[in-house]
Amino acid sequence: MVPDVLLEVKDLHTYFELEEGTLKAVNGLSFSIRKNRTLGIVGESGCGKSVTAQSIMRIIPRKNSRMRGEILLHHDFGAVDIAQLDEDGDQMRDLRGREIAMIFQEPMTAFSPVHTVGNQIMEALFVHGETNKRAARERTIALLDEVGIPAPERRIDDYPFQLSGGMRQRSMIAMAIILNPRLLIADEPTTALDVTIQAQILRLMKRLQRDNGMAIMFITHDLGVIANMADDVAVMYLGKIVEYGAARQIFKDPKHPYTKGLMRSIPKFGATEGAHLATIKGTVPLPLDPPDACPFASRCSEFIPGKCDLTMPEAVTVAPGHSVNCVLYE
Repeated sequence: MVPDVLLEVKDLHTYFELEEGTLKAVNGLSFSIRKNRTLGIVGESGCGKSVTAQSIMRIIPRKNSRMRGEILLHHDFGAVDIAQLDEDGDQMRDLRGREIAMIFQEPMTAFSPVHTVGNQIMEALFVHGETNKRAARERTIALLDEVGIPAPERRIDDYPFQLSGGMRQRSMIAMAIILNPRLLIADEPTTALDVTIQAQILRLMKRLQRDNGMAIMFITHDLGVIANMADDVAVMYLGKIVEYGAARQIFKDPKHPYTKGLMRSIPKFGATEGAHLATIKGTVPLPLDPPDACPFASRCSEFIPGKCDLTMPEAVTVAPGHSVNCVLYE
């Protein structure tokens, strides 16, 4: 293990049993997150990014689901395998918020509509031992001010529907960081925000990482955000990582045909007027009992019959710290 690794995910599988078959949302995922660094996870909708985050937090609905693999959270005294903990047990409840916290994808639905924003942020303090309500309120007001909420002493008593989208997102960040977690999972925290608010939130997260020394797992569709935020990048497709490396490696020299397709689809300055953006044909298939083959084979422009559709390619190291799962590099 690398000494500065905070979280290791090893061969993670998260399956859902449906009437139609087994939905393999996460299908053999392995990666690590290092202290004080940001891992960006990119990929189209349906590739398993959010389910990966929910698996780490152990908030996958129990009904018809099963999970296996290792999720190792490292401490100075050793590692705790989150996958083996009781999801409703005291140890897991103590880890949530204090060790690992999450910014959920849509704050309007993540917040309770019948409780004030302040009450929902302070709840994390009370769950983890705070008994002084006045001290909790003062700390919450200070944190709301830190994340850029105007008039925090008044907004703390507002309900989520009384806040703008940007303020709800900031409040969600405040709720996630109030206990100074070691790992912050940000699941598309800038979705549906205008570009100025998005830039403010990204600057805020960078500052909080610098000040508090936390690691960040940043999930997004936006490669521009990843270029700005991430130190390392994992490209996901159909429940698997198809390319992994430092952000500069991925953007300068992408290897997997899927990663190349994502890069080509980014709008660029100086493009010919009226020209169409490059696209990747087809859509991510539903991961119902997927074959043991390259998950991208059906959409790949470099598909090789008899190779890509027979076995899942092993990870190949193409440069130090840069690996790709593709038969083109075997």
